[in-house]
Amino acid sequence: MRIRTYSAFLSLLLLASPLLADEGDEGLNFVPLFNGKDLDGWVPVNAPKTFSVRDGIIHDTGVPTGYMRTAKRYENFVIELDWMHEKPAGNSGLFLYGAELTAPGTPFTKGIEVQILDEAYVQGEAKEKHLYTGQGDIFSIHGASMKPDRPHPAGWERCLPSEDRTKPAGQWNHYRVEARDGVVKLAVNGKVVSGASEVRPRKGYLALESEGSPAQFKNIRIAELPSTNPKPEECQPEAVGFTSLYTGIDLAGWTGDDGYKDHWKADDWKLRYDGEKQAAESKIRTEKKYGDFELVVDWRFPPKPDNGLAGPSNAPRYGVIQISAPTHLNIPLQIRPGKQADRWNRSIITVKQGHVTIHENDMPARESDLPAGAVAAPIGLLGAAGDSIEFASIFIRELK
Repeated sequence: MRIRTYSAFLSLLLLASPLLADEGDEGLNFVPLFNGKDLDGWVPVNAPKTFSVRDGIIHDTGVPTGYMRTAKRYENFVIELDWMHEKPAGNSGLFLYGAELTAPGTPFTKGIEVQILDEAYVQGEAKEKHLYTGQGDIFSIHGASMKPDRPHPAGWERCLPSEDRTKPAGQWNHYRVEARDGVVKLAVNGKVVSGASEVRPRKGYLALESEGSPAQFKNIRIAELPSTNPKPEECQPEAVGFTSLYTGIDLAGWTGDDGYKDHWKADDWKLRYDGEKQAAESKIRTEKKYGDFELVVDWRFPPKPDNGLAGPSNAPRYGVIQISAPTHLNIPLQIRPGKQADRWNRSIITVKQGHVTIHENDMPARESDLPAGAVAAPIGLLGAAGDSIEFASIFIRELK
């Protein structure tokens, strides 16, 4: 009886205090987060062709820059995984408390990143001033916040590891992350080296990152810890079923008139129209038709090239999102003179029962009705002849 009582007490004590490295596993209920066969339980966000499974390993091509997330949100947990960069200077990450969609104007989610970086990536000023490392940094991104365990030399919300423990490209490394009540600790190859507190948000999706270089992951498992009841504002919203309309590597799912592939190009996480005047058609459209839906599109106008085709630098710049048929409804995307043309904007367009609501950045909503007799139709993206435009984070969910 004394042995059983002591064992129960020890298990409770382990759940109530921070875990170090791989200690305390007897009090945890680990389950696989990767089954070794396929990506069941994972959701591609803006990289639908990037992650695959071979020989019990998740292979990440690194292209496009983006991520895939878990199907489930997590709050308090211990997660373990093995990772390896295939080439020197590889870059990747484990995102904690991410969202269903990317943060506006980025290929990444709002959240906390546990850096998975090969040390050969760290060069020049970053190395001289010790701004970041390939040894297991933890930092906040795109609106998340945290307090590093140690102050950063430049004042960033980034915890630099206490010592170097990662192995170079071609060798496996082991990460163990404990996240509990807004406190995160990272153990690299058996020893805790980085951490943060006051983490916000502290409930959301976990994600694996793709960022330009091939990487591999295996032996991913997770043990959930008791909830500490986060406030709603400390949680990422539950996913509602968006899917990406852009692969980041090609124009799959899109079509256009003759010559469109000469002027519309997949440019990593951005879809670019070059704006050349000789373009036969400045429009691409989805192969699939949509009726009622919610569409998310990021867009911007890059700096104008000095090629004689761009027109006056102070001229209005515009693009169009086109919906409905047989008469089209054009939704203009326009930057007037004096505005910052190269900033990213996010438009959210909802079409439901003939009514259209358009949200753009933090501006008041615009509303209109579809033309009479409107039916399901492809969604079109249009650029202006003589002016380039970039799109990104193109997500849709169909409304029943």
